[in-house]
Amino acid sequence: MAEQSDQTVKYYTLEEIQKHNHSKSTWLILHHKVYDLTKFLEEHPGGEEVLREHAGGDATENFEDVGHSTDARELSKTYIIGELHPDDRAKIAKPSTYIVCEREHGIWGARTALPLRPEASSVRRRHR
Repeated sequence: MAEQSDQTVKYYTLEEIQKHNHSKSTWLILHHKVYDLTKFLEEHPGGEEVLREHAGGDATENFEDVGHSTDARELSKTYIIGELHPDDRAKIAKPSTYIVCEREHGIWGARTALPLRPEASSVRRRHR
């Protein structure tokens, strides 16, 4: 499949996306792509609540934290309706620092990397 050129990509502003935060119109952002998941709500294996919780906003971090399968990632592509407008991409906060919890968690004893909010990162640096 050929990649779309920038001329054919539909861009949505963050303000537009935020209006689609209910069960009759459920949009969210994953990696700057805009998804209309309204028709997928009842089919989502994790339940519709988790999708509605992030409706109208960026769900990238939560999507990645869950560890979705390759099949889920492929299926998600069918719901892409456009991209977040480049001017609004900086408005979505991205964790700039990760901390690793030294205490082991879960039945597998895996260590967990937790994102620090940018403001928490700066506070942490000041108090060192």
